[in-house]
Amino acid sequence: MANRNENYNNTEEQQPKEDKPSSTLMEKIQQLGQTNVPQLSQDSKIHCLTIVGQIEGHLQLPPQNKTTKYEHLIPQIVAIEQNPKIEGVLVILNTVGGDVEAGLAISEMLASLSKPTVSLVLGGGHSIGVPIAVSCDYSFIAETATMTIHPIRLTGLVIGVPQTFEYLDKMQERVVKFVTKHSNIEEEGFKDLMFAKGNLTRDIGTNVIGADAVTSGLIDSVGGVGEAMTKLNELIDLKKDKNEGLVQ
Repeated sequence: MANRNENYNNTEEQQPKEDKPSSTLMEKIQQLGQTNVPQLSQDSKIHCLTIVGQIEGHLQLPPQNKTTKYEHLIPQIVAIEQNPKIEGVLVILNTVGGDVEAGLAISEMLASLSKPTVSLVLGGGHSIGVPIAVSCDYSFIAETATMTIHPIRLTGLVIGVPQTFEYLDKMQERVVKFVTKHSNIEEEGFKDLMFAKGNLTRDIGTNVIGADAVTSGLIDSVGGVGEAMTKLNELIDLKKDKNEGLVQ
C-alpha cells in the first residue's frame, strides 16, 4: 500500500500545472488606458499618445471624472525617447484642460523629444491643453474642434494677499511664454484672446474654432487623422535624410 501511495503522489507531482492566463494586457488597459505602449510598438514606427478628459495633477480627481494622469504620460514619453523602433509621435487631444503644472510638464517633455511630433486637436483642446497642442513640431485642429483661451484660475482656499496675485501672474506668464515660443501667435495677440470680455458667458476669454485657431497663429493647419499622419511621415523622412547627410 505504501508503494502504491508513493507512486500516486509521484504521478500527481509529474502532472504539469495549468498556466494561468496572462493579465499583462488587462493591467496595461487599466493603468494606461491602451494596449499599444511604447515597449510593444513593433508593428508601427509611430506611437499614438492620447490626452483626453481632464489633466490630473497632484490631487486625485473623483472616480467619475474622465482623466489623463501625468504619472502615466511622463514614463511613456521617456520610453518613447528611449525606444529606437519608434520614429514619430502622434498626440491626439480631446481635453478640457486641468492642472497647470502637470500640463506644462507634459508640454515641455513633448517639446524636448528628439523624435518628430505632430498634434491633432479633436473635439477640444481647452485651457492648459493649448500649450500641449502647440508643443509638437506641427499641429493640426479638426474643423469643428474648439480651443478655449482664458486666464489662469485658482480653486479652493485662496489667501487674499498681494503675493497670491503675484504668484498667479507669474504662473500665467509661464503659459504665455511657452505658447508664444512654440506657435506663430504674438504675445500681445494671445493676451488679447485670453482677456477678451463678453466672448464667454459669465467669464472672460475666447473660444476659437477650427480655422480661427489657424488664422490667429495658434495652430499650423486644419486637418484630421489622415493629414496628421501624412505630415508626421514627412517629418520622419526629413529627419532620416538629415541624419544620412550627416553620416556621409
